[in-house]
Amino acid sequence: MTPTMDIHEILKRLPHRYPILLVDRVLEMEKHVRIKALKNVSINEPVFLGHFPHRPVMPGVLILEALAQAAALLSFASNDVDPGDDMVVYFAGIDGARFKRPVEPGDQLILEASIERVKSSIIKYKARATVDGELAAEAELMCTMRKIC
Repeated sequence: MTPTMDIHEILKRLPHRYPILLVDRVLEMEKHVRIKALKNVSINEPVFLGHFPHRPVMPGVLILEALAQAAALLSFASNDVDPGDDMVVYFAGIDGARFKRPVEPGDQLILEASIERVKSSIIKYKARATVDGELAAEAELMCTMRKIC
């Protein structure tokens, strides 16, 4: 089991920055197996100005992006990629995305991704996001790691 990762370590590994950085902390990680991370959902996030002004809800695409960012952290750790290696993880596909409950400001979104298989340069993850133990979203994510040119 790999130690937890705080925001400073996450910033070293992911190219994302505010307002699109969607992982606040890694809670657990087993290289080549799984990751469990945390996203604190805050009313101060700019998306809530328009989605929706009278009932703020985190967009499903951002939940999927948060899951993909957690999966990317697992990919980097599993492949021993250092922050200076100029690597990035791209989406290659999303299958079976389902949204089960709204995610609102004040929620803590728990992001879990496990590696299902690796074929060539494509990594397939089973991913799920929960709030207070209740399933909020799930999907199969396909990603690929590439060097930034």
